[in-house]
Amino acid sequence: MKNAFSDNPQIGVVPTFSELVNSSFQGDMNAIFWYRNLVGDFEEIVSKLELKENVTEVLVEDLLALQLSENGNLSRQIILKDIQLLTDFGASPSLNLIKNYERDEELDFISTDVYSFHVDRSPIPTDTFLCTYHGAASEILPNDQVEQKILIPEIREKLKKLHDGPENEFENFLEEYFFDLHYQPKPNTKPVNLGLGHLWRLAVDHPSQQVLPCVHRAPVEQEDEYRLLLIC
Repeated sequence: MKNAFSDNPQIGVVPTFSELVNSSFQGDMNAIFWYRNLVGDFEEIVSKLELKENVTEVLVEDLLALQLSENGNLSRQIILKDIQLLTDFGASPSLNLIKNYERDEELDFISTDVYSFHVDRSPIPTDTFLCTYHGAASEILPNDQVEQKILIPEIREKLKKLHDGPENEFENFLEEYFFDLHYQPKPNTKPVNLGLGHLWRLAVDHPSQQVLPCVHRAPVEQEDEYRLLLIC
């Protein structure tokens, strides 16, 4: 299945949902996706949904209540099927209409919001699933093209001053406030855009994970364009 991601060792590609959930991460591969060219009109769905907050969860009943054209209905059926597949698998998918996420502007030397490259962590074996149906798509980077922010000397020194506590509690402090999950791209790196319509599975940091967690970020949204994102 030749596509724009085929030669990237970080990324695996599969033709079905079953293979997406049953394939194993291995080596440098910590992102797998179900390659799809979706039909319909997702923009119509976005235009008819109501943005109640900057990130608004769209319920199944909200989707079903929309009066849509034939193309819009095709897109709705795809979303409903994706939600059902993930739910049957045991995941808890959330469909979000996104104007923008909250920015972390509290510290000027390190950001911990979703626009910063980061990894997800879980105490139990799990993966992150996501699909962008409309709007700007998420991005990932290979682990060898990033540096953990807490290991950058000038950032680490500022974090130590912020901690202002016993040295043996510093690492716990970094975890407690999620500083350790965030990464700085190395010079001249080029993020991989995950594109529209593909359903992705990204490796998460948990005790039994055999590969490095996938470093990813939310994109900066296009002005006057909402994102429609399925994630769990």
